[in-house]
Amino acid sequence: MSREDRQVTILVVDDEQVHRYMLCSMFKEWGWKCVEADDGRTAVEAVEKFVYDAVLMDVRMARMDGMEAFNRIHAAHPALPVIIMTAYSSVDAAVEAIKHGAYDYLTKPLDFDRLRLTLERAVDRKQVEEKKRERQKVRPEPMPSAIIGASPSMQELLEMISYVAPTEATVLITGESGTGKELVAAELHKNSERRNGPFVRVNCAALAEGLLESELFGHEKGAFTGADRRREGKFVQASGGTLFLDEIGETSQAMQVKMLRVLQEHELQRVGGEETIRTDARIIAATNRDLEEEVRAGNFREDLYYRLNVVTVAVPPLRNRAEDIPLLVNHFVGKFSEKNRRVVSGITPQCMELLTAYHWPGNVRELENAIERGVILMRGEHLTEKNLPLPIQKQGRKDQDGSDQSLSLEEVEKKQILKTLEDTGGNKSEAARRLGITRKTLQNKLHKYEDV
Repeated sequence: MSREDRQVTILVVDDEQVHRYMLCSMFKEWGWKCVEADDGRTAVEAVEKFVYDAVLMDVRMARMDGMEAFNRIHAAHPALPVIIMTAYSSVDAAVEAIKHGAYDYLTKPLDFDRLRLTLERAVDRKQVEEKKRERQKVRPEPMPSAIIGASPSMQELLEMISYVAPTEATVLITGESGTGKELVAAELHKNSERRNGPFVRVNCAALAEGLLESELFGHEKGAFTGADRRREGKFVQASGGTLFLDEIGETSQAMQVKMLRVLQEHELQRVGGEETIRTDARIIAATNRDLEEEVRAGNFREDLYYRLNVVTVAVPPLRNRAEDIPLLVNHFVGKFSEKNRRVVSGITPQCMELLTAYHWPGNVRELENAIERGVILMRGEHLTEKNLPLPIQKQGRKDQDGSDQSLSLEEVEKKQILKTLEDTGGNKSEAARRLGITRKTLQNKLHKYEDV
């Protein structure tokens, strides 16, 4: 259940009654429940009796100061986010608390916009951590993934997806162009509670600002030339499901302001309209830019960045997971041989050597295009280095003995399966998960190898 579906409860710990009253009044206006504690000892007792979403605690208090109270609370409830309030003179103590597990610190007088963003991010992160612990207690047989990769970096990615997907947290996917960010977004949707709802994609870089606004928010009839009827935007179309905002770093500041309102209020207005419309879409965004740097440069709004960056999922470049290239090659050869009605019996070792040695600036997308080209240009039944694009031949070519020995697709697959099984200590369920196949499929292939 997300913070949108239930009332958030914040424990405010401060020995100044006026300050507590002011904070609790503001939280109630935001739709949150507030519980007060006048010192650290009362706070420690409070968290033993009730489950809070976050704790906002002052450093300097009489009976038990905030640092001692934090240490006791964090030791007993490490997943409970504690945010420290401090005067500038006590910042060093707050930083020390961060090192020992506090979620964040805020200096007095408080910036209320930052306070709200910090608390919302803390509540969302707590939800992700709770879901992670639940999945660690009970790990059902995972669903086969469309993401291909047995490397450690890809296994970390798949594990992160399994933790984050069932939550309602907004996700920011980062990675270079061509790494498969849209595929990750689709996996997050497929494994979420919204899987039966729509998965709506919008490429923010592909549309001019006016068209993007109409695409996202919809428009009324007559709102502009050519608007001959009312049209619902993607935010509404994705209600009950997931809206994937690809290349969000390319949007203008004006568009970022409009997006921020939807993420904050879950409300919007069509272009040319005055009616306020509710939307219930989970937001997943992706970018190949460094948004932190864009924020510092003034190109991207900091408040929108914090809204999007509740959980970050980083997709590794292909050059950092070269051991996955044979698996990807096998997959793409099968895909494009069927599509183009070609018979591919195998791949020469020289060809595979070039593919694994190349640095792949275009990542998986470039590899996919190279294999499609190679399959189309084949003259025999084996994919050879001569079928590859010239940049790959020049970059990856090494001294070769001219042998015409070939490696069949079945042998490539067998080698990778047996290696993955060895890496997992014989755990078939884990090996199947890494290979992106079902356990039954893995068992069938192993039986086949035993019969050969």
